[in-house]
Amino acid sequence: MTTTHPVPLLKFYALKRLLLRRFFSGRLPLYLVAEYPKSGGTWYAQMLANYLDIPFPRNVTRPAFCRSVLLGHFLSHPAYRNVTVVVRDGRDIMVSAYYHFLFPNEWNQPRAVARHRAELGFRDYDDIRTNLPGFIEYMCVNWAEKWSHFTITEFVDSWDRSVGIANFIRYEDLLKDAAGQMRRALRNLGIGDIDEHRLTTSVENCRFEKMTGRKRGDENIKSFARKGIAGDWRNHFSADACRVFHRYWGAELLRLGYEADDGWVGQTR
Repeated sequence: MTTTHPVPLLKFYALKRLLLRRFFSGRLPLYLVAEYPKSGGTWYAQMLANYLDIPFPRNVTRPAFCRSVLLGHFLSHPAYRNVTVVVRDGRDIMVSAYYHFLFPNEWNQPRAVARHRAELGFRDYDDIRTNLPGFIEYMCVNWAEKWSHFTITEFVDSWDRSVGIANFIRYEDLLKDAAGQMRRALRNLGIGDIDEHRLTTSVENCRFEKMTGRKRGDENIKSFARKGIAGDWRNHFSADACRVFHRYWGAELLRLGYEADDGWVGQTR
C-alpha cells in the first residue's frame, strides 16, 4: 500500500531530522547515512540498525529523539558525526529513480509522482528507454535546482572534502560482500569489538530475498526495492541517454571508480 501523509507533517519531520542531525548526531548518538536518492542507503541503514539493535525511522515517519539510524539526502556539515556515505553507479541511480519518481510504491507519495509526471509530460511512462534522456536532464537540472536538492557532483564534492571518497561505501561492494563492507563501515564509525555472529545475522535479516520475497533481479516496479541489482542501466540506456548522462555526470563515474575512461558511452545496444 502506498504511504500518504499530509505535506505539513512531512515538512515537520524533515525539519526535525535536520535539527537532530545538526545538534544531536554526536550526543545521542545518531548514526547518519547520507546518499544521493536511490543509492542503496536504505539497505545499508537497515543492516546497521539491525546490528546495533536501534530504531531506523524511515523518511516518511517521525524521527525519535533517541539513539537511532537516520538516513537522508544531504550534503556535509561540520556538525555531523557518525556519518556513512553510500554511493552507487549514477547510471543505475537514474534507472531506479525513474521508477521511484514516476510510479507509485509503498514508500513514495502519490502527489509527488503526479507532480513529477506533470513536469515531465512523457507520452508513455512505461517506455523508459525513450524517456531516459529527458529524465536524466530533468534530474540534473530541474530537480537539482529545487531547494535542498543537489547534483551527484555536488554530493560527491561535499563528502569528499569531509570524509574522503576512499571511505565511501559503494552499493555494488555491498552486493558482493555485505558483511565485509559492514565490518569496514562499523570500524569507520569507531565501533570496535565487532560481534561476527551478530554481523552475519544482521546481513541475513536484511537480505533482498528475505525483505521482499523475491530473488535479486526479479523486478517489481510497484516496490521501493524494485530489483536490487547492479548494472541494470545496460538494459535501459540508449545512445542518447549515455550522451546526456556523460555530459552531466560522466566525470563522477571516473572519480568513484565505476569506469576507467569514457569508452562506455559508445557501448550501448
